[in-house]
Amino acid sequence: MKGFIHRLFRDEGGATAIEYGLICGLIGMVVLAALGAFSGRMEAVYGKVSQFVLAAGS
Repeated sequence: MKGFIHRLFRDEGGATAIEYGLICGLIGMVVLAALGAFSGRMEAVYGKVSQFVLAAGS
C-alpha cells in the first residue's frame, strides 16, 4: 500500500491535462468577455450593413 501511494504522488501524467483544461477555460472566459464588450458595436455595424444592402436592392 505504501508503494502505491508513493507512485500516486510521483505520477504527473494528469497534470498536463488539467493545465490544458485550465488554459481552455481561461480562453473561453476571455472570449465571452470580449463578446459582451463588443456586442453593442457589432450590432450597430450589422445594422448599417443591412441598411446598405436593403438600399442597394431597391
